[in-house]
Amino acid sequence: MTELHMAKKRRKPKFGILVAAPVLALALVLAGCSTNTQSVFHTDSSANSSTVSDVAQVPWDYKIVEGTVGDLIGSDMTILPDNTLMPNDNNYATGDKIWGLQFMDAEIKTDAQKRNEIRLSAWRTIKTFKDENSAKADMDNLKLLLTTEVDLVGVYKTEYNGEVRNFAVVELPTGNRMKQPIDDKRYDALAKAKTVNVYLEEVHDFADYDLAYAKFRGWAN
Repeated sequence: MTELHMAKKRRKPKFGILVAAPVLALALVLAGCSTNTQSVFHTDSSANSSTVSDVAQVPWDYKIVEGTVGDLIGSDMTILPDNTLMPNDNNYATGDKIWGLQFMDAEIKTDAQKRNEIRLSAWRTIKTFKDENSAKADMDNLKLLLTTEVDLVGVYKTEYNGEVRNFAVVELPTGNRMKQPIDDKRYDALAKAKTVNVYLEEVHDFADYDLAYAKFRGWAN
């Protein structure tokens, strides 16, 4: 586990909560994604500025899985089919159907060229519920769909074996840059733009809500 420090925001984005987002793409760390919270990250930096890299331990994703209570072991229980051992805080009985909230985090290394190397953890159950709706409501508080305006670094074309591809490069509020393929229509629309609206999904840490990570989910205009 890396050492905590506060990440400084480059700019304060404006956000709105969305019902849905169309595209899943490369995710990048975002500080301060919501209007009433400030995201912080665990980071370390090496001493050599020419090869400097930041390491961040960030929340990556949540999901809900259905299971069955197996053996009761003291104040704990196993959850089938994987025999996951969890505290039996809700006084479940053997054979009860339950829904578990599972969590995955990630270690992200960012080098001096702002390229990311991501290592994902295994899924682990962190909380159980007696019904699926309660589990979904809890997860909805930890995963927020947002829209924000970000800087557009530029657009460019590449050609390989006679095939031309278009790309756009945007910079998120932390300074991380990401590349996305775009079609000809969007290339023309962004050719002279300085900023662009994008969809983001902000994932919050269940134990520390101020620790957050944002995934690019598509173009908002």
